[in-house]
Amino acid sequence: MVSLLLAIIYLSFISLGLPDGILGSAWPVMYPQFSVPVSYMGIVTMIVAAGTIVSSLLSDRLTKALGVGMVTAVSVAMTAGSLFLFSVTDSFMLICIWAIPYGLGAGSVDAALNNYVALHFKSRHMSWLHCFWGIGASLGPYIMGYTLSIGQSWAVGYRKISALQVVLTVILILGLPLWKKAFSPKTDTPETGRGKQRPIPLREVVSIPGAKSIMLTFLCYCAVEITAGSWAASYMVMVKGIDEATAAGFASLFYIGITVGRFFNGFVSMKLSDHQMVRAGQVIASIGIAVMLIPTDTRWVSLVAFLLVGLGCAPIYPSLIHCTPKLFGADVSQALIGVQMASAYVGSCLSPTIFGLIAKPLGMSFLPIYIGIFMAIMILMHMHLVRQKER
Repeated sequence: MVSLLLAIIYLSFISLGLPDGILGSAWPVMYPQFSVPVSYMGIVTMIVAAGTIVSSLLSDRLTKALGVGMVTAVSVAMTAGSLFLFSVTDSFMLICIWAIPYGLGAGSVDAALNNYVALHFKSRHMSWLHCFWGIGASLGPYIMGYTLSIGQSWAVGYRKISALQVVLTVILILGLPLWKKAFSPKTDTPETGRGKQRPIPLREVVSIPGAKSIMLTFLCYCAVEITAGSWAASYMVMVKGIDEATAAGFASLFYIGITVGRFFNGFVSMKLSDHQMVRAGQVIASIGIAVMLIPTDTRWVSLVAFLLVGLGCAPIYPSLIHCTPKLFGADVSQALIGVQMASAYVGSCLSPTIFGLIAKPLGMSFLPIYIGIFMAIMILMHMHLVRQKER
């Protein structure tokens, strides 16, 4: 029973990743049809991010009202519907409207599933599940790219991915009874049921000792990951003099490093604790940032630098989530993970944009210093959190 439920959760993480990269891969052919500037993609992504933040903050309330299984099924259904509505839209304004349920469908399920896995499964599964998210995030753009390469429209690509989400929704609905049967009442926790505890107000969550530290840790982690991934190719072209095609390939190795790293981290986590995994990742990523600062145009140096940053990022996010119930208690972990997810999305949304503004006066060479600052803050916040909880 537990194994079957775990398989469904793995599928759910693929579903979480599927829609994430398709807007970027389809936008070059979308925006001319809507007669808007290419920069307008930022408006859509901001709307999606705002919806994700709101639903993350509401995850505790929704999970306690509906249960993890129902929240997951409804959220995937919302993204499936939004993707289909994207495919039949001929107006940029409507795209912005459909982006609202698109974002709302992502945040609560992300927080609910992460909390459930943190409560019931070992650290290795958290690493492997986030590896499966990477598979989904890679599969979505591949489907869109293949669709466009055979002469079909971007709308067909959206419908294909929507259809996959519909299939996953059906599987999730059929699997709803498993969420109740997989764990006995003796081992189950308040967060996995319905209505067993009152939702914790945001003010109370933030006032929990250590909450602000872990929120800043998540914000800084996502600032490092998303900024490095978003600006890697531009940095290699403008600072290191690497040609555009090679730079794009090297930049992809950053995400490959994260995905592959999380697969192997599942095995490493059998020997190391969550905190040790986080520290190891921070050290490896910091070495990668330091390598970026080496004043050379040699291609392999940039390749090694971004690969190390990706490998270092791999264990940090899943290990931080997995240790949350142990650090703060199972009774508040759902609310706290929801706030952590919201903090992560704030970092993901704002940090690349801020760097883009900073890069104009300071130059693209400021990238390693910029992400290095966030890495330093993350290390300090995590150290403060561990010391505070070990007292």
